[in-house]
Amino acid sequence: MTLGRMTLTAKFEVLHFPDPRLRKKAVPVETIDAHIKAIADDMMETMYDEGGIGLAATQVNIQQRIVVIDVSEDRDRPMILINPEIIASEGIEQMQEGCLSVPGYYDDVERAENIRYSYLTPDGEKIEQDASGLLSVCVQHEIDHLDGKLFIDYLSPLKRQRLLKKIEKQDKLQAQVL
Repeated sequence: MTLGRMTLTAKFEVLHFPDPRLRKKAVPVETIDAHIKAIADDMMETMYDEGGIGLAATQVNIQQRIVVIDVSEDRDRPMILINPEIIASEGIEQMQEGCLSVPGYYDDVERAENIRYSYLTPDGEKIEQDASGLLSVCVQHEIDHLDGKLFIDYLSPLKRQRLLKKIEKQDKLQAQVL
């Protein structure tokens, strides 16, 4: 929506663990139309507003295979990945990860060091490219979301249990304040 020069975009609410909707598997986008492009734009706005570097549609309760990413320091290289998939991977890398759906929690996760992935652009162009470092981790992390998997699933059962207890305690404290 545009009011004069000011543009207002819708911002989505990010689901938080342990919300069961985060475990739903996204379906492929059949047709890239204005609606899909608007979802991607609103997801990008949400990601920037929340201070993230990546966001999957399932995190905002949209069960479509759409991911937005911007790992640039200046937040000026946004990427929209429609129907992304990892074609090949090699090596092992451990990096500390966080997630907008698990706010305030960070832990080391082991992932492929290098990946080759493909996706469709909002214009329907099929892209295949290689990634390493932070981009590789981010693409893997967001595709996991599309498959109903969270980064905390890579952690030991003990760490996941501690995280759940911490979240339950925070929820109780917040409920008391309200």
